[in-house]
This record gives sequence, structure tokens and C-alpha cells, in this order.
Amino acid sequence: MTSGTIQKELAECCAQAVTKVIKEEMSGCLFSILVDESRDISVKEQMAIIVRYVNKKGQVVERFLGIKHVKLTTSEALKRAIVEVLSAHGLTIAKIRGQGYDGASNMRGEFNGVQKLIRDENPYAFYIHCFAHQLQLVVVSVSKCCSSIEDFFDYVDMIVSSTSASCKRKDLLIDSHHTIVLNKLDSGDILSGRGQNQETSLPRPGDTRWGSHYRTLLRIETMWDSIIEVLQVVHDEERNPSRAGGLVPIMESFSFVFIMKMMLQILRITNELSHLLQKKDQNIVEAMSLVIDVKTRLNNLRSEGYEPLLEEVKTFCQENDIPIPNMEDSVPRFGRSRKGGRNNITQDHYFRVDTFFATIDAITTEFDHRFNEVSSELLTCFACLDPRDSFSNFDVNKLARLTDIYLDDFSFDDRKRIRDQLETFIIHVRRVEAFRACYDLASLAMKMVELKRHEIFPLVYRLIELALLLLVATASVERAFSAMKIIKTELRNKMSDGWLNDLMVVYIEREIFKGIDLESIKKAFQKKKDRNMQLPKSPRRN
Repeated sequence: MTSGTIQKELAECCAQAVTKVIKEEMSGCLFSILVDESRDISVKEQMAIIVRYVNKKGQVVERFLGIKHVKLTTSEALKRAIVEVLSAHGLTIAKIRGQGYDGASNMRGEFNGVQKLIRDENPYAFYIHCFAHQLQLVVVSVSKCCSSIEDFFDYVDMIVSSTSASCKRKDLLIDSHHTIVLNKLDSGDILSGRGQNQETSLPRPGDTRWGSHYRTLLRIETMWDSIIEVLQVVHDEERNPSRAGGLVPIMESFSFVFIMKMMLQILRITNELSHLLQKKDQNIVEAMSLVIDVKTRLNNLRSEGYEPLLEEVKTFCQENDIPIPNMEDSVPRFGRSRKGGRNNITQDHYFRVDTFFATIDAITTEFDHRFNEVSSELLTCFACLDPRDSFSNFDVNKLARLTDIYLDDFSFDDRKRIRDQLETFIIHVRRVEAFRACYDLASLAMKMVELKRHEIFPLVYRLIELALLLLVATASVERAFSAMKIIKTELRNKMSDGWLNDLMVVYIEREIFKGIDLESIKKAFQKKKDRNMQLPKSPRRN
């Protein structure tokens, strides 16, 4: 078993057994694909493919199909690689009903992207831009929406750099925070508990890392005293201390605290949405509803949140001896000269209108721009299947329109019968008590299978399946690349592509692997070729 060849063959047999289960579960199913590329530790471009389908229980499932090394990242080369992987698993482009990629032009390009090339062969393989990726673009855009916000995040970046530039500074920050936490626990200012007050560091906000801006600001707020202390130490010890020393008065200003607290409130709302969008069983109807809910919360924050925010900022400033300006004092507009006073405004106007309102207006505008799919005909029609509030959005005409959009999935007779079936369906589900517990499209699909209503209303269930196949986020592909980094490391950077693929299949789909009879894997291994020794009897699994 120490032979590299034997290990590879055994891994291949395990991966084939897992893939066989996936293929059997997918048998005859329509599916969607999630695809992305990333470099591994040996600087090879690897393309990962995830398939999404609805199983026989009505559950939305996302499975890792495989990873393939691609030498070219042109749309044509990537499309060929996708077809090769699908063909190797007995799948065809004709069965695809959804495509999910990030924002790269070679993937989502309207004229020559992978999604367009696939839709040229299969017009029903609808492309949805990853919602989680679009949400991150909204956050990045808002972090640069106006001069004061952009300057704030520049200062945040400098604070992170100054406190984390070396191991010594990181240790100093951690030790300082540890001491402060112990003192607060002793004085009763904070409480202890499982998972609380753990050792932490200050992460850098990244434009491509989902939720990183929120995590960074949350850590700055939590480690405020420690960061001030470390910046002061750096200022005292450096030969050229102007940068670190200059950050202390910036942090200890009312403006910095106000923007930090404001952005925490805004990003707390978007960060919650980001986590919800990354769920494997998330569906497009629920995602659309969540986006609308977030926009409503932001509008509520705009109309009702300023006064509570101002009080929170003042309280923080008082606790940390930060001067609080008189809100009626006159100040020049940001970036304007003080001369003449013609452009002067009050402090209250600056923080309320030029900062608070302007930032929220910018993020709501960006939401409308980025999430324009929400208003598309396809998604508007699917939204009518939302079971909440006793199917309050149900619209027979819009749902019947979907049978014209998905011509391959509904025959001429189906399109004639769909209206009658929809009208009977809505009367039935509003009458039957069991359906009142359905809170989203996924729970509705499972309930229909459980009660065998998918056999009574097959056309309606087909519409629900198609809605569930539309992709929301590419989080599963990102998780696959995280697994790749665990498997292929600096010490194992010579791993072949085939071995990497086999190990990733078994590792990512380990729940399937746990349910496979080891004797069947052993038999497949023995059949590969004649061997001098037989594998020992498989141990019994718990």
C-alpha cells in the first residue's frame, strides 16, 4: 500500500464509485452547471465543475463532478473542456437548464463568452450572474462612492498594514487585545462564553473576498484600544514614524467613528444576504426576495436610522475620549475652500446628507444596477411560484408563459393543459393544511414529492424543478478550490491532474463515499490487473 501507483489506482476506484452514485442519482435529470477556474500551487490553471439538480425526493443537490487542467482560458477552450468533462460522465449540453459563473468576460461575455457558446447549442441553458459576486461588487463600489468613504477605507487599509506588517506587530496586537479582554472580564464589562473572546487578528479587506470589508471593520471596532496602542508603539519605535502616528488622530476623530459605525450597519445587512446566497440549496425565487428585502431594510435605515446611529457614535466617542463636534457649527463642504464661507454647511448636514444619505443612496442605486436580473421576464414569472403568504404572487398567465420559454420541456399538449393544471393546483395547495408550512420553493418541491402531488400535478412540478435549477451563487465552486488547496500543497505540488481529481471527488463528496460498500471498491481495484497480493478484508464501518 506504500506504492504510489497502488494509491493512485485505489483513489481512482474510490472516485469512480462516488461518481457512479452521482450519475445514478442524476439519471434522466435536467441539471445546471457551476464553473470557475483557479490556479493550483504548481501554477496550473484548473477548472472545477459542479452540477446542480433536483433529486427524486425533490431536494436541490449540488455535486462536484470533477476538475480539469486547462492550458488556455479562452471561451472556446473552456467550453471544449466543459463538454469533455460532461461527456466523460455521460451528460450532454442538451440537458443543461442553467449556467453559473463569476464576472469574468470569458465566462459571461454576451457575444463570445462560454455562456453564449453553450446557449448557441442549447437556448434553454439560461445564465445567471453569481448573486454573491454581484453583491461583493456592490460593496466595493460603495466603498468608493464618495471622497469621504473612499478616504476612510484608505485609512483602514493603512491601519491594517501598520499593525500587521510583521510578526512582531501581529503578536503585539494579539497580546494587547488579550490583556484588554482579561481586564474587561475582570471588571464585568463583557461576559465570557463558548466561542466568545477568542484570539483574533486584523484581516485586510479585499475586493474579491466576500464579506471581508465587514469583517475588517468589525475587528477594528472590537480591537479598538489594542489597535490604538499598537499604532502608538509603532510610532514611538519607527525611524520615520509619521505614517503610524498620523493614523492615531485620524482614528480618534468623530468623522472616522461615524463612518465606521455607519458602514458596519450597512455591511451587516449585506453580509447577512451574502451568507444566505451561499447556501447550497438556495433558489432563485428566494434570492430575488432576499434582495428586495435588503433594499427595503436599507430604505428603512435611511428614513429611520440616522438619529440612533448618531447616538451610538456619540456614546462610543464619550467612552474613548474622542471630541464630539457641535452639529450646528458651520464647516466647508468636503474638498471646498473655507474662504468666503459661501459653500459652508452645518456639521449635521454634512453627516446626515452628504455622508449618511449619500452612502445609502449609492448602495441602493448600485443594487438596482447590479441585480437587474430580478426584473427580467424569466425571473418575474418564476417568482409567481413563491408559496409564502398562501401563494400571494401566484399568476396563472405568467406561469403559463414559462411553457413558451421552455419549449423543449413542454409539448404542445402540455401547453394546452398547463392553465387547467395551475388553476387546480392553486386551489388544492391553499386548501391542504400541509402546504401552509412551505416557506420557499425548495420546501414546496419536497412537500409535493412527500405527498405524491408531483404525480398529480406533473407540469407544475416541472416548472418548480426548472426554477430550482436556476443558479444563485458559485459558492460551491469556491469551496471546491478550498479543498484543492488542502489536497495539493507545497509538499505535494507534483501531483498529477488525474490523482488530484480523484482525491477531490472523494474528499468533497465524502458523505456519498461513507455510504459506499468498501467491498465493491476492493473488487474494482482487484479487477484492474493481476496482483501478487489481495487486499485485506474491509473493516466494518461504524
